[in-house]
Amino acid sequence: MTELLRRALALVPEDVRNDVGASAADVREQLEQDEWDFALDLLGDFGGVAWQTPEYWALLTAAAKELHLPFAWFEWRGHEARQGLFRADLRLAPARRSPIPAEGVLRPLWLAGDGGGVARLWVESMPELPVGGRAVVRLLPLSPDRWRQLAPGDVLTMHEGRPVTGTATVIEYVGVGRTRP
Repeated sequence: MTELLRRALALVPEDVRNDVGASAADVREQLEQDEWDFALDLLGDFGGVAWQTPEYWALLTAAAKELHLPFAWFEWRGHEARQGLFRADLRLAPARRSPIPAEGVLRPLWLAGDGGGVARLWVESMPELPVGGRAVVRLLPLSPDRWRQLAPGDVLTMHEGRPVTGTATVIEYVGVGRTRP
């Protein structure tokens, strides 16, 4: 398992910092102290999309599995590395009768003009989105080519039948191999 983390670390550029300001050197130090779960957390917190390959996220997923830690987020990020990062501000309609769990279980239909389609959903920063609530979500389209023309400010409607169960405003799209602004 340390080999998995060391291989992932080798993919991190030396000059980048993660969301808490840690560098590759900090991760290396945690590995030397056998703090594998902390090293995994640090590796998972690195931002940027351009250098994070599907291989990087597969290594973190495998390490999390070996450590018996949650791994769904790393799998999700691996999909984003292949398809791009797509975020939206979602307001869940009162017509939806139950909250949405955070971990991308749903695959509702999203429509916006000529774009959209079926996409999985991940609620950021909360365990679930309550009925009538609002949150930033990540969308993982099943047909990403139909989503690439969408831009910040575009509005998507969420359909799980009738009536509409949510409305989302696109806040960010970062294509594969691009860096987040």
